[in-house]
Amino acid sequence: MIYTVTLNPSLDYITRLTHLKLGETNRSDSQIMYPGGKGINVSRLLAHLAIANTAWGFLGGYTGQHLQATLSESHIHQNFTTIAGNTRINIKIKAAEETEINATGPHISDDEVALFLSHFDVLTDQDIVILSGSVPKNLNDTIYQKMLDKIQERQAAFVIDTTGEQLQLALRRQPLLVKPNRAELAQLYQVPLTQPKEVIRWGQQLLKDGARYAIVSLAGDGALLFTTTGQYFAQPVVGKVANSVGAGDSMIAGFVGTWLTTGDVMASFRMAVASGTATAFSDDIATQEKINAVYEQVIVTPYDM
Repeated sequence: MIYTVTLNPSLDYITRLTHLKLGETNRSDSQIMYPGGKGINVSRLLAHLAIANTAWGFLGGYTGQHLQATLSESHIHQNFTTIAGNTRINIKIKAAEETEINATGPHISDDEVALFLSHFDVLTDQDIVILSGSVPKNLNDTIYQKMLDKIQERQAAFVIDTTGEQLQLALRRQPLLVKPNRAELAQLYQVPLTQPKEVIRWGQQLLKDGARYAIVSLAGDGALLFTTTGQYFAQPVVGKVANSVGAGDSMIAGFVGTWLTTGDVMASFRMAVASGTATAFSDDIATQEKINAVYEQVIVTPYDM
C-alpha cells in the first residue's frame, strides 16, 4: 500500500477575475474549490491512475468534512485523524498577477498527534509512505523525525518532499526518492548551481548522502534522474502551462505508483515527468487520459558530462 501524509491540508478557494483592485470591492468571473495539500495532491493523482492509496493527516471542522467528502468522490481511501480545530482555507486569486493567502492551520493537541502516529503501526516492509508539505503552526519539525522513526521500525520505504535541514536529516535514513528542484538543491548544499555540471555533482551527492533515487526538477528545462548506475535527462515537453500547483506532487505520485507496480526505474521516471507535466498543462491535478498523452512525448536519454 502507498500511504500519503498531509499534516496541514486545506481547501483551496480559487477565484478568477480580470483585474484586482486593492482596497475596493471586486467581483470574480469564476470560482472553484479544490482539496489542497501536497500529500492529498499525490493521493488524487494516484487515484486518477487507479493506484490504491490511503491518505493520512489531520482534518477538523466543517472544512475538514467537506474535504473528506470531496476525496470520497474520487474513491480515495482515508484514515485521517480528527482534530478539534478547523482545517484551513487557502485563497488563490488569479488576475493579471497571481496572489495567494495561505492560512497557517489549526492547533494540534498532543493527544491528536499520538493518535495520528499510532496509524503507522499498520505498516509493513511492503509499504511506501510519502511525506510532504508544511507542518501545522504549533508542531515543530520534529514531527518528521517521529514519523520516520515509526516508518523505519516497521521497515517500510519512504519518500520525502521537503527542504533544508529536514531533507538533510531524512537523507541519512535512506529514502526511496527525494525530489528537490534546482533552487532547493542549491539551498540544501549552500552552493550556486549555475552550470549543468554543478547540478550533476550535487545531484549525485543526494545519493551519496543516502537517497536511493533522486529527481531534480529543472522546471521548463526538463528533469534529471540520479541512480547508482548513472544519471538520465528528460527533455521538456512543449505545451501551455496552466497551473503550477501540484506539478511536483504529481511527479512523485507518477514515480512511486509506477515503481511499486513495476520496479522499473526508467518507466517510473518517464511517468513522473509525464504526470508532473500533465498537471502543469491542466487546471487541476491531471487526468489519466492527459498523463498518457504526455507520456508518449517524454524522451529520456543518458546524461554524461
